[in-house]
Amino acid sequence: MQADLPFYESPEDALKAAVQALGGTKQVGALLWPDKTPDNAGRLLSDCLNTGRAEKLELSQVLRIFLLAKERGCQSPFVWFAAEAGYEARAVTKAEEVDRLTLVVEQSSKTLAAAVAALERMQRARVAA
Repeated sequence: MQADLPFYESPEDALKAAVQALGGTKQVGALLWPDKTPDNAGRLLSDCLNTGRAEKLELSQVLRIFLLAKERGCQSPFVWFAAEAGYEARAVTKAEEVDRLTLVVEQSSKTLAAAVAALERMQRARVAA
């Protein structure tokens, strides 16, 4: 783990740091709830990040905040989350992601080709019988 990793007292504090890196609750709230006014969306986001309130973010919204923060160069809140769960996280470059997806496509293509060949053998055997 990085020595310069900030300490957050709670998951909500880590999310608050990501939200601040993105410009604050109004800006992020408007992204999460585009149907609301920026003021209302900002208040709702503040409520969601307040442990004393019943309002909570959906997991997809938490992920979106982390992804947006990563785009802005703010990775420490996610890295903190990972460390709290016993993992060491690091950002993946676009080239690494392309390589990973290329490998998935190649492996999937091989699996599909093998399945098609097996199906064709079964169909030929059924016709011959």
